[in-house]
Amino acid sequence: MFKISNLNPKAKSEINTGFGVNSSDYSGRFLNKDGDPNIGKKGVSIFERISWYHTMLKLPVWKFFAVIFLFFIGSNLVFASIYFLIGADHLHGMVYDSDNGKFAEAFFFSCQTFTTVGYGRINPVGFLASAIASFEALIGLLSFALATGLFYGRFSKPKAYLRFSKNALLSPFQGNTAIMFRVAPFKNTTLVDAEAKVTLAISLEEEGKKVNKFFQLPLEYSTVNALTLSWTIVHPINESSPLYNLTQEDFANLRGEIIVYLKAFDDMFSNIVVARTSYIFKEVIVGAKFKPMFEGSETGNKTILYLDRLNSYTTAEIKFVDNVTI
Repeated sequence: MFKISNLNPKAKSEINTGFGVNSSDYSGRFLNKDGDPNIGKKGVSIFERISWYHTMLKLPVWKFFAVIFLFFIGSNLVFASIYFLIGADHLHGMVYDSDNGKFAEAFFFSCQTFTTVGYGRINPVGFLASAIASFEALIGLLSFALATGLFYGRFSKPKAYLRFSKNALLSPFQGNTAIMFRVAPFKNTTLVDAEAKVTLAISLEEEGKKVNKFFQLPLEYSTVNALTLSWTIVHPINESSPLYNLTQEDFANLRGEIIVYLKAFDDMFSNIVVARTSYIFKEVIVGAKFKPMFEGSETGNKTILYLDRLNSYTTAEIKFVDNVTI
């Protein structure tokens, strides 16, 4: 088990991270790769612990449209079944005599009522059918209002369109070593005043107990004025780093996670956007360096950012304190 004595004694741990210090109470990583906390919640009903509005805003596009489509089809199947059960004679203008034909006509009449289209060939007859059609029209209006709000929320929500490299690297840096990873904007947005904060979370042994320790990692540059190209975020492993003087064996036995928070100002929305991710130490490539991912165009009048090179790296020799070179 990795012990606290292996770490740089000059490094001071943090206590206000929002994560627990008792290692035995945690399972898995602290943050998922997409930046969401790796937390499940129990003890209350699903309706209390889930914000459906936030859930719908965060759904992938295809799932969002699938939910809207299934809700529309399901609602109209329910109302079509009600019309069919009260009797087809309550809907005037049907042209089919079979049960299947009558149900199909009831379904399409429901769709027309739900959307308030109302072509007029089929119309409700009697108080019961008219009351059901009126109630369905109200449900339809409310549903479309909610759907419109969700559409607006999805399209208007400020979002940091940033992608992080799949892996972090342990690379040579200014005669020593450094942990580095890369981030790049992938849409035609302009982000300014970008700021990164990187925290090292380590599970280690202290006085015979497994505990979680958190350390703020000093960065080569923690801010950039404009995030228009790729940004390689570098933590130099020097005298101020908690990883200073670790041997190759220490790195191999280290059980931890690099937690990344990045915020920037989106001048289009005049709002701050945030991106998060994390790298467990199994996702840190030892002895590698990133390949360049932007270069001048052939005409020489523009810089081209190759987003497909975000994760590209090559091997590189690094030296540990035990004088082992890999």
